[in-house]
Amino acid sequence: MTAANTIYDFSADSLAGPPVDLAAYRGKVVLIVNTASQCGFTPQYQGLEQVYQQFKDRGAVVLGFPCNQFGAQEPGTAEEIASFCEKKFGVTFPLFAKIDVNGGATHPLFASLKKQARGVLGTEAIKWNFTKFLVRKDGTVYQRYAPTTAPAELVADIEALLAE
Repeated sequence: MTAANTIYDFSADSLAGPPVDLAAYRGKVVLIVNTASQCGFTPQYQGLEQVYQQFKDRGAVVLGFPCNQFGAQEPGTAEEIASFCEKKFGVTFPLFAKIDVNGGATHPLFASLKKQARGVLGTEAIKWNFTKFLVRKDGTVYQRYAPTTAPAELVADIEALLAE
């Protein structure tokens, strides 16, 4: 596997603005999620925060990437997104600047994730908000999960990857 196949080759702007080198998460199990504040799945923020709290001291992290590509369900500014996530769901896990996960302006991180873990019927396209990618400690994708998969359903997989 080449280095180009890991999340560590990418950076993304934090919700606060400065870029974050994803190599900062080297050696951790990482759950990457495209999020939205006005989606039917938005209550998953609470479950994502619970997973983050459960595992943050054991070497796992949740990274949220707001996306406005599905039904314009993330129309807010960075400040509005941060305020909403903190006040409504108590989110403390890292959030990043709004990105595209499909199309010509797809963020390179998500282009890589989609190549490593295809969706239903082998498609690369992300179908909706709260698609989840679980990444091994070596930076490669372990599995892709549908928006309907509740964060709590990933606990056993996270435990297994932490034990590797």
